[in-house]
Amino acid sequence: MRYREADYDVVVIGAGHAGTEAGLAAARMGMEVLVLTINLDSAGAMPCNPAIGGPAKGHLVREIDALGGEMGRAIDDTYVQMRLLNTGKGPAVQSLRAQADKREYGHRILRALMQQPRLRLKQAMADGLIVEDGRVTGVSTKTGVCYGADVVIITAGVYLQGRVFTGEYGYESGPNGLTPATDLSVDLVEHGLEMGRFMTGTPPRVSRSTVDTSRMQRQDGDRERQGFSFMSPSNNPDEVGEVSEEVAHEQLPCWLTHTSADTHRIVQENIGRTPMYDGTMEAAGPRYCPCLEDKVMQFPDRTSHPVFLEPEGRDVQEMYIQGLSTSLPEDVQVRVLRTIAGLEKAEIVRPGYGIEYDYVDPTQLYASLESKKISGLFFAGQVNGTSGYEEAAAQGIMAGINAGLLLRDREPLVLDRSQAYIGVLIDDLVTTGVDEPYRMLTSRAEYRLLLRGDNADFRLTELGHEVGLVSDGRYARARRRRRLVEEEIDRLNETRVRGDDVNTHLENLGTSPLSEVSSLAQLLRRPEVSYETLAPVDPHRPQLARSVRDSVEIEIKYEGYIGKQKEQVRRYRRSERTRIPHDVDYAVIPGLSREAREKLQRVMPRSLGQAMRIPGVSPSDISVLMVWLERDRGRT
Repeated sequence: MRYREADYDVVVIGAGHAGTEAGLAAARMGMEVLVLTINLDSAGAMPCNPAIGGPAKGHLVREIDALGGEMGRAIDDTYVQMRLLNTGKGPAVQSLRAQADKREYGHRILRALMQQPRLRLKQAMADGLIVEDGRVTGVSTKTGVCYGADVVIITAGVYLQGRVFTGEYGYESGPNGLTPATDLSVDLVEHGLEMGRFMTGTPPRVSRSTVDTSRMQRQDGDRERQGFSFMSPSNNPDEVGEVSEEVAHEQLPCWLTHTSADTHRIVQENIGRTPMYDGTMEAAGPRYCPCLEDKVMQFPDRTSHPVFLEPEGRDVQEMYIQGLSTSLPEDVQVRVLRTIAGLEKAEIVRPGYGIEYDYVDPTQLYASLESKKISGLFFAGQVNGTSGYEEAAAQGIMAGINAGLLLRDREPLVLDRSQAYIGVLIDDLVTTGVDEPYRMLTSRAEYRLLLRGDNADFRLTELGHEVGLVSDGRYARARRRRRLVEEEIDRLNETRVRGDDVNTHLENLGTSPLSEVSSLAQLLRRPEVSYETLAPVDPHRPQLARSVRDSVEIEIKYEGYIGKQKEQVRRYRRSERTRIPHDVDYAVIPGLSREAREKLQRVMPRSLGQAMRIPGVSPSDISVLMVWLERDRGRT
């Protein structure tokens, strides 16, 4: 027998990375929020790799933080190693990556949820939606309890009809042996939502005491303290000195080794025992993070692949083997480890496994992440066909924000592709859909030189302040950092130097001498010169925080490229300004191809620019649509 226990403004189903950000955002905007999770101890869990960040993913974390989210602060509090990646490349692709103490990270997220005013966290399994007249009004649980809600956000991750495989052994399960959400998936289909099926894999975890690291290459974190959050000491615009290493977390090393020809031989000999190759699992897996079986079978000419051992925490023995995701039988996993340098005697703590799960076709969502079929219903995270903690959290905070805005009768916050990686992520999902688990890549962002990690607060903190997630004090801090950057750029452009004063120093730096008066900014644009190496010829420079100095150098060095991208953005936004009414019936527009009609009706693009990005909509279809929009405006 079912009974209604309580009513809330927002009910969030799931307390992973998407559910956490969604629930916290809605509550911080003043909503009464209930977050339901299958297991309280799994809130903020890291069932796959114990890491946050990396190329493009680190950009997402910075953007989540700039909007007022939790992920950046949580990893800054719990990391065991932090490194800036791609330092030999341009600033657009440089990104932080941190190894987490995954249990401490989960505890940190759980504390944030439990201490958040207006947010309730309960252990319960949602098994269905309550929908009246096309609008969601609540959720039901397996124990018969119902909760009323004006908005429901589903962040079910990989739990929907989850099924785990290790070799020939398969069973219904979520990650790490948790219960799968079978009934909810069935209920969504009954409400008319179209579902697909994906799979992903995890590697075996091994005991640290059984690993011979002397046969591996050690990889340490960066000496200088850094942080994802703009609220961390290293990103404080008023911190003009270097933050000492003593204040930073004591960091743990990671280790690099490689598979061998024997590894690949064992995989090939046992490929028929893996569910991905015996036909048991037919769902698409992540192309950009392939399992060991795929790497061996698809790249037969390669005799070796890199394998990274990453600590899962300070006080635990488990080590994660990055690059060895597999669903091979456990006995084969043991034999595989014996062929890898340093792992010959490694003992498996948890075997690797593959997991299959249902996802919701994201083209059924508006750019706000609200369902087109059921009003007030939002989806965020891996349930939308993405992979990764960061992609999930980015969708979560946007769903939470837009849930709050919907309840305030305000227009949704939709970030476009020139504003944020988050905008690229969501636009890709709702416009083109997914045929494999979606992973954020820097190459997906056309304007990535404008969407750097160092300027996420300049781009998004004002928006976070407007919706109520960023405090006045934090917003003032972001404005101060921006003002310091602008003032220093102006000073470097205005400060002139002569060859007699700087040529000896320039020659020592390996760059050509000056033949005429130049500004310090012009010198800084030279590849051999950095902001730091200019110091000896710049006696009047102000004391600035590292975060300010870095932004100054990037803005000056790449000024020409940045200017070109800003012009591209202006052209892009012209097409985005041509709005398409939400109630267009594409079937009545003459001249559209049949495929274009079907795709346009499904996606319901909000602008001409979005229509242009829909696969199957040709340039001639766009021309027809433009003419029809002009005539329609003339009629109105």
